[in-house]
Amino acid sequence: MSRAEQIHNILKDRIMVIDGAMGTMIQKHKLTEEDYRGNAFAAWESPLKGNNDLLVLTQPQIILDIHRQFLEAGADILETNTFNANRVSMGDYHMEHLVEELNTAAVMLARKAADEYTANNPEKPRFVAGSIGPTNKTTSLSPDVNNPGFRAISFDELKDCYREQVLSLVHAGVDLLLVETAFDTLNCKIALFAINEIKDELGLDIPVMASGTIADNSGRTLSGQTPEAFWNSVSHADLLSVGLNCALGASQMRPFLEELSRCAWTYISCYPNAGLPNEFGEYDDTPENMAAVFNDWCSHGLVNIVGGCCGTTPEHIAAIAAVAAHHSPRQVPVLEAI
Repeated sequence: MSRAEQIHNILKDRIMVIDGAMGTMIQKHKLTEEDYRGNAFAAWESPLKGNNDLLVLTQPQIILDIHRQFLEAGADILETNTFNANRVSMGDYHMEHLVEELNTAAVMLARKAADEYTANNPEKPRFVAGSIGPTNKTTSLSPDVNNPGFRAISFDELKDCYREQVLSLVHAGVDLLLVETAFDTLNCKIALFAINEIKDELGLDIPVMASGTIADNSGRTLSGQTPEAFWNSVSHADLLSVGLNCALGASQMRPFLEELSRCAWTYISCYPNAGLPNEFGEYDDTPENMAAVFNDWCSHGLVNIVGGCCGTTPEHIAAIAAVAAHHSPRQVPVLEAI
């Protein structure tokens, strides 16, 4: 049985759990500029502190240990540490040439951890999702208030950027592809276009997840779409799941999750932040509080895949996983022909 078939079979039976916040866990190590550089990049011409994706090369043991902690907490799906491992985002560090190496190393670390836990308990297989972030440019909005028609990047440039990352992730052996934290739906559509182009070229059967992010309590993405509009924009893409992540805490997410669950004919994912950031940029929502909110979602049949984004630790994931285990998954509505 292929991994894609395994994932589909599990989702029919139970709610799956995705991991928590890689960035939050990295911050706990209080790494210095020298830690980020390691030996290989000691003489690099620009600052590297904060380039978390680079740590798969310079501090691989830290990343591997974080993966293991989330698996120990009960995660079924590990995200690769590749949220910004694309040509556009790596341009901030003059590291565009490292995209393939970064993605390959990140997959190898996540694969190692996932395979270890699967071998220890074959009844609970673990999977690796290639994390594909939105990049730091937008194709829907102008960064210049004096020139609303200007775009910092073109469709073709962004498509090529996504193709490079997706090919690296696929060749390295991910089980799923996760286009996440989509603040601009057009960026997300370009990523999905690149993915489906590659799937056709290579004859791939790989599940694809798409996850948008609501900018604030208005219930819209940064590019102005409601959850239903976001779904309508990506529903053509043969998705395993559609969902929401980041931006809001779990307690703020309910109405938007409910809207998406009502209209989408795929599985639904949701992995929110541990509350809204406080004045110090930290996240205060406790595992117990988040678990209570997730219990409400699960009991009302709103979700199929759950987990955490910014601020969520293995303790949060363990609490969420414990709740999810006691509920049946959302039933995917059957689309009627008209």
